[in-house]
Amino acid sequence: MTTQGFTVPDRWKWFTESRYGMFIHWGPYAQLARGEQVLFREHLDQQEYAAQAAAWNPQHFDPELWAATAKKAGFKYACFTTRHHDGYCMWDSAYTDYSSAKQAPQRDFVREYIDAFRKAGLRIGLYYSWIDWRLPAYFEGPEKNPEGWAKVRKYLHNQVKELLTNYGQIDHFFFDGVWPRNADDLGSVELVEEMRRLQPGILINNRLGYSSAHDEYRADGGIGAGDSDTLGDFGTPEHLIVVDRKRLWESCQVTTWRLWSHVTGERWRPADVLLDMLCECAEKGGEHGGNLLLNCGPTADGELPPEFVERALEIGRWLEVHGEAIYGSDGGAITEFITRGRQTTRDNNLYLIIRFWDGRPEIRLSDLSSKVTGVTLLTTGQKLQFEQKDGELFIQGLPREAPSRLFPVIRVECDGKPEANDWGRQRLWEGDPQRVADWARSQRGTSVFMDGVER
Repeated sequence: MTTQGFTVPDRWKWFTESRYGMFIHWGPYAQLARGEQVLFREHLDQQEYAAQAAAWNPQHFDPELWAATAKKAGFKYACFTTRHHDGYCMWDSAYTDYSSAKQAPQRDFVREYIDAFRKAGLRIGLYYSWIDWRLPAYFEGPEKNPEGWAKVRKYLHNQVKELLTNYGQIDHFFFDGVWPRNADDLGSVELVEEMRRLQPGILINNRLGYSSAHDEYRADGGIGAGDSDTLGDFGTPEHLIVVDRKRLWESCQVTTWRLWSHVTGERWRPADVLLDMLCECAEKGGEHGGNLLLNCGPTADGELPPEFVERALEIGRWLEVHGEAIYGSDGGAITEFITRGRQTTRDNNLYLIIRFWDGRPEIRLSDLSSKVTGVTLLTTGQKLQFEQKDGELFIQGLPREAPSRLFPVIRVECDGKPEANDWGRQRLWEGDPQRVADWARSQRGTSVFMDGVER
């Protein structure tokens, strides 16, 4: 398997086949219900926050229920926040007592999450923040506070190695929050080498900071994430779906309007908007598309919000029927289809994901050059009549009512890998503009008058 000009190793094929992961932002900040960054954004008293965090003791955290819900919702992997920017650790760390194991819960939440999700057959991801807002030396850095910085960096490295040593196979690792440090300060290149020694199959994201030895210019993503142009195995566009042409990529998105952890009064995006993100990720990115890492912020007491569960399970039911258009798909947009919906491909099949069902009995698909051997309304299993001539495919016999509350899908079966003609490969605002001139000249003439005839 190749993507964007590089070969995807066999050990990482699970990632491209999965397409859909669950992000879980959970920690003591959920008690305040104003976002995972509330400590900094509201400049709260550090001591008061720490006291509240130490007393936090969720009673309804049921990791097996979380895992069962994730499985039913169609997620193939998950990524859990082991430590966010507030510095509170969700596992039994040997390097601090500011953790769920040493404070009120007396529980290793990371272990419980890993055991339950692994048992359910999902791949395991861990999130870890470089930043710790409690530690002045992190922000002073090696120039202002060399001794303090050396201690902080050792602490960060030790914790990452601890997470990759004590919990079995870890498939996916998501760093975050490099600002204001860089890869050279953090020693992230050296740490990644050690991570690969401990976990040879691991996928590591690109939020490793700018490296003077590896990056030609600084690209920090504008939000302090610390994206590297060259380091890391996968890109992590946040709140955006943007192709990373250098490597694998996953778009991390919220199910709400903005914040990642549980927030009282947050607005929720509807299921069709969330599903469209997944379809767009699968469609984009060239031959093998991208992934969606969709977030959930559990409540302070450890429950998955009912609004999230409702939407996730609705998408899960859609995936039960239409999953072949997403899982293991190889990207899409073979032809111009934006007026109808999205496209993905898999083997010899082209999938038409209909965002806008207009109730007409026929769809015209232009510019598909591959010979079509069959057409199926995947949503119902109905075989559809079709006619193909002169670069046009007419699909007939469609029902007036949309057969799915979410997006109906039509599978177009071809005699080989789906291919397009020149018009299909070159889109609006792309390609050689001469083709547009030739088209206009051959069909209507050259003048501004209605008949195209010069006067």
